[in-house]
Amino acid sequence: MAPLQVGDSFPEGVKFEWAPITDSDPTACGLPQAYDASKEFAGKKVVLVSVPGAFTPGCQARHLPPYLEKFKELQGKGVDLVAVIAYNDSWVMNAWGKVNGVKGDDVLFLSDTKTFFAKEHGWSLGDRNGRWAMVIDKDGKIIYSENEKSPGEVSVSGAEAVLAKL
Repeated sequence: MAPLQVGDSFPEGVKFEWAPITDSDPTACGLPQAYDASKEFAGKKVVLVSVPGAFTPGCQARHLPPYLEKFKELQGKGVDLVAVIAYNDSWVMNAWGKVNGVKGDDVLFLSDTKTFFAKEHGWSLGDRNGRWAMVIDKDGKIIYSENEKSPGEVSVSGAEAVLAKL
């Protein structure tokens, strides 16, 4: 299936796995559970960011930090939620969020195990998710959808590029 493009509707039935980061006990790890993105994204402006892997050098140093640093700017442009997906399991994604100081659920770290979403609706790198970003508006329409030409780059999928298009 071709990746979602600007003007497409976010599909029904999209589910990820996640282990919520809890505010009450930052050392705790919630049990993995299904995250129904189709339902949870409804009525929200969402930036969906895909990375090849949690804790990988490019993702940790150049891709994730600007999204965390510019979250308030994204909110100022109407963004309700940033969701980061990778093929890693939900515990690894939870740990990645914690290591980066994320608390609560404004920035979610979701697992796209087996790259189901990336292969069906985004861009994959074989067994890993590709490096890309999408913005879904409150009506469920894709208003931004860009894939990096090289998995080592962070340009069209970075926070600055997304902010410039909002």
